[in-house]
Amino acid sequence: MTRTIKSLRSRLPKILLLASIGAFGMGGLAHASAASQPEPEKPQVTCQKGEFCIWTEEHYGGDVERLDLRTVNPEECVPLFTDFTGYSFVNRMDRMVSVYQGEDCSTEGDFTTYPGGGTYVPQAPFTVRAIQVWN
Repeated sequence: MTRTIKSLRSRLPKILLLASIGAFGMGGLAHASAASQPEPEKPQVTCQKGEFCIWTEEHYGGDVERLDLRTVNPEECVPLFTDFTGYSFVNRMDRMVSVYQGEDCSTEGDFTTYPGGGTYVPQAPFTVRAIQVWN
């Protein structure tokens, strides 16, 4: 038994050295694989907190219309400006917003509701012509 303990004591520094080299080596591999994956692009848009912003082109291009609680009454259908149709939008209000294909917020056409706080939609699923902000 004494011989086994002495043998273990003499090998312990080597075991610890190999274990630490292995741990550092694995950490480097994990770091290298994480670094090789590209980060997703963050949209470069200027839509302030509390606003719903909608653009006339996909990927936040073209003209922009900005709506907030000063210009929109909650639970009221708000058609976009005349001849303004949206193809990308951002909801930075703290409320849910529904976007509608029809100017009258009709559920006969397409419509979808998006949560508030920072929902970015670079390609709308349909042409947006009206919105509705919810309480």
